[in-house]
Amino acid sequence: MNSFSRQSKNKKNRREFLKNGMVAAGAATLGTGLLASGAPVLAEQEKGRSGQLPKGDAAILRFLAAAEILETDLWVQYNELGGIQDNEAPGGSGSPLYTAALQVLDGDMNQYIHDNTEDEFTHENFINAYLASKGADTVDLEPFRTLPGSTATGSSGKPRLTNLMKLTVDTSWWTRYRSRTQNPDFGDTFPQAVPSLAVGQHPAIPRSDADLNPSNHLQAIANTAGFHFATIEQGGTSLYPSLAQRVSSSEVLRIVLSIGATEAMHFQTWHDKAGNAPPLTDPSDSTLVFPDLNAPPFGGEDFQTNLIMPEPTVFLNRTLPVCSIVRPTETTGAATAALKFLTAMGLFIGQSPAFFAFLRDLAEEADAARREGER
Repeated sequence: MNSFSRQSKNKKNRREFLKNGMVAAGAATLGTGLLASGAPVLAEQEKGRSGQLPKGDAAILRFLAAAEILETDLWVQYNELGGIQDNEAPGGSGSPLYTAALQVLDGDMNQYIHDNTEDEFTHENFINAYLASKGADTVDLEPFRTLPGSTATGSSGKPRLTNLMKLTVDTSWWTRYRSRTQNPDFGDTFPQAVPSLAVGQHPAIPRSDADLNPSNHLQAIANTAGFHFATIEQGGTSLYPSLAQRVSSSEVLRIVLSIGATEAMHFQTWHDKAGNAPPLTDPSDSTLVFPDLNAPPFGGEDFQTNLIMPEPTVFLNRTLPVCSIVRPTETTGAATAALKFLTAMGLFIGQSPAFFAFLRDLAEEADAARREGER
């Protein structure tokens, strides 16, 4: 059996397993697969139906729909405890002490969290509705909503898709966007702003009411959230333009560019707020240290907290003038890289093998997309 045949058989088996797993979980109302178009997804189908859309465009939108569903899930958890709970962003009843700790970073943090949460709801709803309007399969991750969430007062207690209580947070975006000579698209790497967040597993929400004290422990959790907000949104800021380069339809391109721009707005907001995280050591975890980013051994242009706009850097070719840009935007393997990034931060700790297999399929299909006329 050649390599292509083996890959095809593996994808077929994963799709079939998902079908069987959904029925076993009592989710038969979604048809025969997580690609819910209203028509059955046959076990023999390797990929979702594209309807009136180019196959690659439908694959890209499906991956983005999945990413937005996951993003919505994590933002709902933040909003339930630290945002504003209303009909625009429902769920939970708030944690006054956690909200106050977040407001140390900015007095309007609860409003910003609410608005980011609502935005993600609209992104996932719009992309799936657009796919359906074109006769293409949509994405539904509800069968994977099995992870336990926070038991702190204010949380809804409902099952989750994502984990916010054991995070490993990459903060290298901080120095990446301050560098004038390096770009990850050239293979360059960047130091962490908060090195201790990039190792171990740290809560970004109170796991229970026991996390509400002592006050510096709760502040460390809020600081972790503040950096995690920006880490998530810088990912979306890069993902959308990276995948836009593979889109064929001008209308789909318009969707990808329009939603992607809001991710950049989110990122810059959270970039600014993360810089206000007070320096401290978590009294419940002495390995977690939030440094003063404006003082030695930090400080300078690589760490200065008020440099929140992208510094000009090399782009496309080192012989060209530097330019202020989003980075990275390399398109090759962008969806798979995004999935690996989210997985590495611990966002999916506790999820099933079927969950990872399904997301890998979506990522691989998005990365295989080509603009019409290109090989």
